Amino acid sequence: MANTIQSKKRARQNVKRYDINKARRSRIRTFLRRVEEAIASGDKEAATTALRLAQPELMRGVTKGVFHQNTASRKMSRLASRVKALG
Repeated sequence: MANTIQSKKRARQNVKRYDINKARRSRIRTFLRRVEEAIASGDKEAATTALRLAQPELMRGVTKGVFHQNTASRKMSRLASRVKALG
């Protein structure tokens, strides 16, 4: 358990940050899941739209420190190639 005032504050901040990051990660995964579902249904137009909506969310996750830049780029690249292969 934290003993000093500084470490107690740090523990509070960590809990708060964890909740915020958890919500962000969940939101991004929802956007990615929508793209996956559109790809699975075979609807290229819906998949393209979902991908366009997911991209800024994923990149926002990078700027907020939830995901690493390369991870986000890899996910976007793989989804984009799968959407392109539809049709």
